[in-house]
Amino acid sequence: MQTYLELEEFCKLVHLNEDVVRGMMANGALNFKEEDGKIYIEANQGTFSVVPTSSNSQSAMVNSMTLAGESFVEKTIGTILNLHEKVLDAKDETLEALKNENKFLKDALYSMQELYDEDRKTIDTLNNELKHAREEIEFLKRKYKLMWNKTAEIFGAKGEPDLEMKKDQDNTKEG
Repeated sequence: MQTYLELEEFCKLVHLNEDVVRGMMANGALNFKEEDGKIYIEANQGTFSVVPTSSNSQSAMVNSMTLAGESFVEKTIGTILNLHEKVLDAKDETLEALKNENKFLKDALYSMQELYDEDRKTIDTLNNELKHAREEIEFLKRKYKLMWNKTAEIFGAKGEPDLEMKKDQDNTKEG
C-alpha cells in the first residue's frame, strides 16, 4: 500500500524546506504525483530518500547498522503515518456524528416550534371562546335581572299571590 502525503505535510515530517524537496523531486529521488493542483509524495520511498546512507568505503558492520537504522526509521514513520490516518478517520467520524446530532437537534427544535405555534393558536381560540362565553353570561345576567325585577314589580303591586294557588302548587309537587 502506497501512502501519499501532501508536499507541505511531507516537508514538516522530514524537516526539510520545500525547495530542497522539489529539488529531490526533480532529481527523481522522490516518487510523486500531482492531483487537483496539489503535489503528493510517496511517504515510504520519500523517507528513505531523505535519510542519509553510508558510503561504500565503510565496513560491513556499519552497513548493517545503517540498514537496521533505516528499517527502524521506516517502521517508525510507517507507524506514525498509520496513526495519523487513524486520527484523521476518527476526526471525520466525530465530525459526521456531530453533524448528525446537530441535524437531529435542529429538527427537534423546528418540531417544538411548530407545536408551540399550534398551542399558541389553540390558546388564542380558547381565549376568544371564553370571552364570548363571558359576554353571553353577562347578557343573560342582565336579561334575568330585568325579568325578575319586572316580576317582582308585578307581584309587589298585586300583593301576595293567593294562598290557594300556593297550595295547589304544593299538591302538584307532592303527587
